[in-house]
Amino acid sequence: MKGMGGEGEDCPFAFNFDPATFKVGDTVSYRVTTMEDWPFVGTLLEVHDDYVVISPGPTEPDARYRGTREARPVVEGSEIT
Repeated sequence: MKGMGGEGEDCPFAFNFDPATFKVGDTVSYRVTTMEDWPFVGTLLEVHDDYVVISPGPTEPDARYRGTREARPVVEGSEIT
């Protein structure tokens, strides 16, 4: 993503925004309903017909969030502990 890093830098993430091509291991930008549409980065652990399971990353290695299967998955705030 051009211009999304620091001054003169690009974002270090390559996101998959196409839910039709989601696969395990893809990096996605997801939203949490209770966090005012703030973007988060996660990795897909499971991909199902109507939902995905997201890992928020190494700072929370055991966390698993169920999200919608759309360009930027939505996670219910109650999923976040």
